[in-house]
Amino acid sequence: MDSSVDLSPLGRRLSELSAQVPSDSPELWKDVESTAQSLANGLRARDGPIDNHTALGQTSLPQDLTTLFTSALHGSAIPDLSYLPVVFELLRVSANLCMDHDENRGQLLEAGLPQALVALLEGYAESIPNPPISTPLALTIPHLKVVRTAIGALLNASLNYDPVKSRLRSLDSGLTIMKLSTATYPPAAWLTAAPSSPDENTSEAQEESWTLRSGVSSWAWRIIVDLKEVKDETLQIFNPDVLPLLTPALAAFCPPYPPGSRLFEADSPMFNMLLHADFDVLEESCTLIESLSLDVEDVRLSLARGLNFSAEHGGVPCLCTILDFIENGDYPPFWQTALPEADRKRREKVFDNCKAALIKSVVEVAGEERNEDVLWDDSEDNKPGGEFVCRMVHLLKKYVADMDRAMPGAGVAKDSYAGRDDLAICASLSLGNLARREKNSAVLLSPPHSLAPFLTSSHLLSASIDIKVKHGIIGLLKHLAQSCAQSAVIHDALVNAGVVKAVAKSGVWDERTDEMAEIVQVSAIGIVKYMCNANVENTFVLVLPGHDDASSPTGLSQIMALVKRTKSTPVRSEGTRVLVNVIKSLWSNDPSANPSMNATLQGINTADALLENQRKRHESMQTVLTPECAFALASLVGRSAKYPLLVNEGVVALSLMSTIKAGGPLALSAILTPMLFDGAPPEPPSAPPSASSELTSGSDVSSPVVTTPSTRGRLPVPRNALDMLIAVLKNVDNPVNFQMEVRVNVCSFFAQLTRHTSGPELLRVKDSVKPVVENIAESLENASGKEEMLVKAAKKLLESWV
Repeated sequence: MDSSVDLSPLGRRLSELSAQVPSDSPELWKDVESTAQSLANGLRARDGPIDNHTALGQTSLPQDLTTLFTSALHGSAIPDLSYLPVVFELLRVSANLCMDHDENRGQLLEAGLPQALVALLEGYAESIPNPPISTPLALTIPHLKVVRTAIGALLNASLNYDPVKSRLRSLDSGLTIMKLSTATYPPAAWLTAAPSSPDENTSEAQEESWTLRSGVSSWAWRIIVDLKEVKDETLQIFNPDVLPLLTPALAAFCPPYPPGSRLFEADSPMFNMLLHADFDVLEESCTLIESLSLDVEDVRLSLARGLNFSAEHGGVPCLCTILDFIENGDYPPFWQTALPEADRKRREKVFDNCKAALIKSVVEVAGEERNEDVLWDDSEDNKPGGEFVCRMVHLLKKYVADMDRAMPGAGVAKDSYAGRDDLAICASLSLGNLARREKNSAVLLSPPHSLAPFLTSSHLLSASIDIKVKHGIIGLLKHLAQSCAQSAVIHDALVNAGVVKAVAKSGVWDERTDEMAEIVQVSAIGIVKYMCNANVENTFVLVLPGHDDASSPTGLSQIMALVKRTKSTPVRSEGTRVLVNVIKSLWSNDPSANPSMNATLQGINTADALLENQRKRHESMQTVLTPECAFALASLVGRSAKYPLLVNEGVVALSLMSTIKAGGPLALSAILTPMLFDGAPPEPPSAPPSASSELTSGSDVSSPVVTTPSTRGRLPVPRNALDMLIAVLKNVDNPVNFQMEVRVNVCSFFAQLTRHTSGPELLRVKDSVKPVVENIAESLENASGKEEMLVKAAKKLLESWV
């Protein structure tokens, strides 16, 4: 109809007919149908000289449409066959009236039409069987037209219009629309489907039916995507009930695929259109599963529960289906012939992104704290860790085994996991989230899993490996290594697999990695930090050159180079803590300084082995007795005002270094050297280090300290580490309270420093520190408990300076 035609007479005629309801004469409804059809056709035209949409919206037409629509249902949930045509035309009028017209959207909302349309869709949804649905819902073409047009009317009424969107959310319409969409158009069902109703026995009818079904799916997803677009991210339109509706789309893209379609010829326009429709559903489903997994705790919990309890999702194995798709999902073979190469490659890339999105979902589910006891199942002896853990272990092992078998330049077998980095990433990140407990780590490293040698494989941990794979593997190794001091099983498995050497050779601390992988660098630092904690053999591996490649930089030299060049405070601090543990291990295991250790070594080793151990220790100690290492420790002290743990660790390491004649001058010079903060004040680490044990006085090698919440002012920026040490002793106006044990260790450090140093630099230290120590000794003269311990340390220091 010409856009210059005035449609108000048709609007008035519908109003007159509406006034005659509830008359049920066939002639009345035939008149309503023809009038609505003409009006709907006229409203398709826009931007003409007559603004029919605004004019009609200001009349009683919105209310008349609602009245006629509800009357045509005659109290039923869905329209009777004889009233389908008139309902269809009324829906067309409604859809065209409010398209891109907010005023009319508001009028229809006030008239209650969107609410009535949701009720209609709920009526259709009541006939849907429980998922999974492999065959399309049996609807005739007239019913399909009504369903599609009702969804189209809701889309036009709500698109980017918050009042209607808000009402649709309150009616839980998203779940209703999703149920109807997935039942009407199950992806790939058209490949195996026969005609779904008697009126679809011709090819034309089949084409119309599947065109309508794919249209329902397309418009339904547009509404769902729009309903999800809200400023308040806490407003969710879905709960876990939607999961069994989403995951069947993934199964449609897993082998085996049918050889062709029973309804449409390959390469026909319908065949190609439905291929595209399937893929659109897959992409939207994966995107929605990912966002729900990231944003909704109940979804993460439900996915995990469903792994072992099939009733969680009504018998649909949602998490298993997701894992199956990640592992086995593949490009449909029809893409090779049906799609142009450029389009096929674009869709293959999107397909890969769908897998990446679901990997994020799986990792998030495994990372949910409350899911650890659900996904980790010790109930079956032959499946240590349970089904999920065994599956993740299998992925890693098969990836490494298939990479071992892969021949360079040769083709990859269909069932091979060689090159499947995504599987290694999914498995390692998921297991890393479950390996935070010592008992879990021990299971992963013990038979039958025995993962350690696989994790250090060159296929997972070497300089040429993609940083995303390293991120997962190194994160998993860090969680395993954090328990090695408490578990001989864990420690021995990691040592036998050569974890420290493998990490050092992985290239993770290379300068080219700095910009994109700080979190991976910190995790790798964490591994060697744990492994070198009071373990001299691991320390030798980190500090000394290897026999097979003596020219390569050692692990410690790589870390210290990273600490020197980085601007990241967490990297600086954690990297320097590795040096702290190295020094603790080397000094505390020195047989010459520890007679009991010496006797033990003599009892279990040959003389040659003892001499070799002493040689390695001496060489390692010389390696860390450098101005660079001493300054790194002093900088750790100076920039860590908010964290007594870090200050104390630096002090302990400097004290140990000072016990050697060559180390005292290095420590003295380091604490007096001005610190550089890249033009900015020193920053604390992004998160306070955890503490696991109490401090002891002196130069004890176990020294974590719990951080005290800030209740004081801000400490002036220290010029050097000496300023910080004096501030610790004073313990006034500090961002945190330094525990008594830290202050005792500072006194012990100054006393130790005196033994191997002299000259102007030492005099400068004494002049600065002595008044503070004297004040402590005098003000706490009658102290008891921990304060008494500080007074004794202060007096002992003053005596050494007499």
